[in-house]
Amino acid sequence: MKYRLVYTKRVLKDIEKLDSVVKKQIGNKILLLVKNPLKNAKKLIDSRLGQYRWRIGNYRIIFDIEGADIVIFRMRHRKEIYK
Repeated sequence: MKYRLVYTKRVLKDIEKLDSVVKKQIGNKILLLVKNPLKNAKKLIDSRLGQYRWRIGNYRIIFDIEGADIVIFRMRHRKEIYK
């Protein structure tokens, strides 16, 4: 199944704050993860932020899967993401 990435306004602000090297690293990794999103995802215990997370180095991406869409809610450093 082919998935489509959907970014919320909040995650777009998170992306703007990232260093350009980190943006490139995360962008490349997301393109690989989209092919099979649940393979490397962990289900979150507290689903108020989202259902799943990806770990990319020291960064975490919180997302849900809605049909053929991967809705990304947050993209932050691991120390800041769950606050």
